[in-house]
Amino acid sequence: MPKIAIIGAGSVMFAKQLMTDILLTPGLEEGEFALVDIDAPRLELAAQMGELLVSLSGRKWRVTASTDRREVMADSDYIIHTIEVAGLPNVRHDYDIPKKYGVDQCIGDTIGPGGLFKALRTLPAWLDILADAEHLAPNALVLNYTNPMSITVLAGIRASSMAIVGLCHSVQHTSRQLARYLDVPYEELVFQVGGINHVAWFTRLERHGEDIYPRLRERGRIPEIYEQDPIRFETMFQLGAFVTESSGHFSEYTPWFRKRPDLLKKYARSGYLGESGFYANHWPQWRQAGEFEIKQHLRRQSRGRNPRVKMTRSDEYASYIIEAMETNTPTVIYGNVANTGLIDNLPTDGVVEVACLVDQRGIQPTHFGKLPTQLAAINQQHMAFHDLVVTAVLEQDREAAVHALMLDPLTATVCSLEETRAMFDEMVAAERMYLPEFLL
Repeated sequence: MPKIAIIGAGSVMFAKQLMTDILLTPGLEEGEFALVDIDAPRLELAAQMGELLVSLSGRKWRVTASTDRREVMADSDYIIHTIEVAGLPNVRHDYDIPKKYGVDQCIGDTIGPGGLFKALRTLPAWLDILADAEHLAPNALVLNYTNPMSITVLAGIRASSMAIVGLCHSVQHTSRQLARYLDVPYEELVFQVGGINHVAWFTRLERHGEDIYPRLRERGRIPEIYEQDPIRFETMFQLGAFVTESSGHFSEYTPWFRKRPDLLKKYARSGYLGESGFYANHWPQWRQAGEFEIKQHLRRQSRGRNPRVKMTRSDEYASYIIEAMETNTPTVIYGNVANTGLIDNLPTDGVVEVACLVDQRGIQPTHFGKLPTQLAAINQQHMAFHDLVVTAVLEQDREAAVHALMLDPLTATVCSLEETRAMFDEMVAAERMYLPEFLL
C-alpha cells in the first residue's frame, strides 16, 4: 500500500492529474495521498478534489493534507515535488526587467534571467524539503516536476542523500508530435533521445528499421507543417536533430532566434511558438482558470449532480514509475539523472536526460553514448549555467549567480557584461523579499 506525498499540491490542476493517473494505475487498489502546500485554501481544494477522485475510482485510497509537511510526509514511499515559490509576485519582474535590457523571453522559467531567479527563489525551499525527507522518509523516491528541472535536480543530488529523478513530458509530447508530422502510427516510431531537459535531441528516428529523418526533413519543408513548429524545424535543418522542447521555449536556450526584431518576426509565432512574454502574460489567468474548474467540479458534486470529471491516464511518468516499482512491471521513461558517464561528451558532474529502465529495483539510467559535437556544445554551455546557479546557492556565492547570467546564451547575445550585472542587481532589488539573504 504505497504512500505518496505531493509537495506543492496547491498546483491543483497538476495534482488532480497526478492523482487521477495513480488511481487509474493497474495494481494500485489502495494507498494514501499525503498532500502538502503552504497555501491553505488551495490545499483544501486539492484535498477535496482528491476525495472526489477516490470516490469516482472506487478504490480504497485515503487523502490526508497539511500545510506542515512534517505532519504528513513521514514514511512516504514516493515524494512528488511540484512547488512554485513566489511565482505570482515575481512573474512580471522575471519578464519585464530583462525586456528593458533587450532580453526577450517567451516562457522564462528554466533558463535566462527568469529561469535564474526562479531557481534562486526555489532552491532554498527545495533543499529544506529534502532535509526533512532524509529524516522522515529516507527510503522514498523523490520525483521532481519543479522547474528549472536540471538545476533543481542537480542541487538535490549534490546536497541530499535522497534518490531523485527529474520528470518532464517533453519527450512524450514531442515524440507524438513527430509521429503526426510524419503521418505515421505512433506505435511504429522508434527513437533515441539524449541531452539535458528541454534541450535533448532525437538522435535516432526510425520506422520498421529505416531511418525516417529524411522523410521528416521533407515533411518539414511543407509550409503547413513547418508553421506548426518553425524554430524546431529550422534547428533540425541547420544542426541535424529535432529537439524536445517547444519552439518558443527552446528559442530562449539559444542565441539565434530572439536577439533582433527581424528574427522574432521571421521565426516566432503566437503562444508556445515564441510569443514574447507568453508565460508572464497568461500564467496568472491559467492558474485562476484551473482553480475555477476544480471549484465547478466540487460544486456540482455538493449539489448531487455529476461532477463531470474526465478521468484519463496521462503520459506523465509518475504513475508509470510507481506501477513499475510496486508491481514489478518494467517500463522505460526519460529521466533527469546524474551523468555518471551516461552521455560521454557531457560533464560528469551535471544532470542529463536519458532513457531509464524502471522496475522494482527503481530507476536505472541507460548509457546513451556520444552526442554530435554541435549538439553537445549547446548542452555544455547550459550545464555550466546549471553548475554556477547550484554553486551560488549551496556556497552562498553571489558572484556565481551573476556569472551564470553572464553565460546565459540569450542574455549574452544582447547584453554586455556590465549591462548583465546591472540587470541582475535590478532584479534582486525588485524580488528581494523572496530571495536568500546572500544575494541582497
